[in-house]
Amino acid sequence: MDFTLPPRAEDLRRRVIAFMDQYVYPAESIHREQVAASGDPHREPPILLELRKKAKAEGLWNLFLPDKRYGIGLTNEEYAPLCEIMGRSQIAPRVFNCNAPDTGNMEILAEFGSEEQKRRWLMPALAGEIRTCFSMTEPETPGSDPTQLRSRAVRDGDYYVINGHKWFTTGAIGSAVAIAMVVTDPEAPPHRRASQILVPTDTPGFKIVRAVPANGHVGEGGHCEITYKDCRVPITNLLGEEGSGFAIAQARLGPGRIHHCMRAIGVAERSLELMCKRAMTRWAHGSYLSEKANLQQWIAESRIEIDATRLMVMHAAWKMDTAGKREARQEISLIKVMAANMVMRVVDRAIQTYGAMGVSNDVPLSSFWRENRILRIGDGPDEVHHMVIARRELKKWQNN
Repeated sequence: MDFTLPPRAEDLRRRVIAFMDQYVYPAESIHREQVAASGDPHREPPILLELRKKAKAEGLWNLFLPDKRYGIGLTNEEYAPLCEIMGRSQIAPRVFNCNAPDTGNMEILAEFGSEEQKRRWLMPALAGEIRTCFSMTEPETPGSDPTQLRSRAVRDGDYYVINGHKWFTTGAIGSAVAIAMVVTDPEAPPHRRASQILVPTDTPGFKIVRAVPANGHVGEGGHCEITYKDCRVPITNLLGEEGSGFAIAQARLGPGRIHHCMRAIGVAERSLELMCKRAMTRWAHGSYLSEKANLQQWIAESRIEIDATRLMVMHAAWKMDTAGKREARQEISLIKVMAANMVMRVVDRAIQTYGAMGVSNDVPLSSFWRENRILRIGDGPDEVHHMVIARRELKKWQNN
């Protein structure tokens, strides 16, 4: 494996770095101030709209899609380093139109959507004209086992009638459409019970109950609780085939996990950078923090863990590109666990290095912790990934 980027991807990497330095990092405090001044944590502030126009004009837009019909056509291996750079700032993915859950939704619309679905929802999403959300998790059933979903869609002539209760539908406030994963055949085998159906958010019976506070924070479209009460949508809103909801969800999660892991590495890199700067400038108990053995150990451990995780993620991206998503399932599970835990350790060390300032809004570390803690739960909790990793490993030896 050679992780040297080809010239086009390396050029994009340099341009994204330059754009981040020139526009994104200086805009972070402005973004926070404008959101606070608006009184609406879900409204896109003017600075974000301005930066999105700049990124689009400079060709730094929709970098995530490998399908050349809809994006630049980078492989997972080529996009991964760009995703890491974007991960260094919480506003960057929105700036470049590479933010979750829209990226995953656009990927499955591109792969499984009908021509009409692409025209109505994919193309406006690619243009940044609409946002989308993915509605799968339910409060009454374990999110780690989507075969137990209860929300139902019943066929009524040329329509599906949907009833159900969802939550942690990220970004629902302000979205034009939800991709709802609902049971269409309760008698089918577990992995064929559910389908994915596109539900416009203005459909009668679609109700956002609340934005669920996550670690005390609400914003950017929310992690929403939603009720579906007799929502009628045309059968043409079915994504893919009936009963393929679980398979489409798995297809969506593969690249999404790569993206989450690379953004986590970006967060960890910036946290380590902040830790080092603090350690070299803070004088306490007769020396700079950088001269103290425990700080040196934290810095060394952070560098080791970040670099090891990056190599594993790049290997997983390479395997996805060369062997396919299915063949890379084990590698994807490995990095999902490793990156989610690594970033929390590095951020925690950086917070500790800053002391009280580390939990303030004067540095981004507390928001890094808040936004990344969910990675150990979302897209499959650590415990489920540990289980499937072990099962695959044991399977190698079952006949020996």
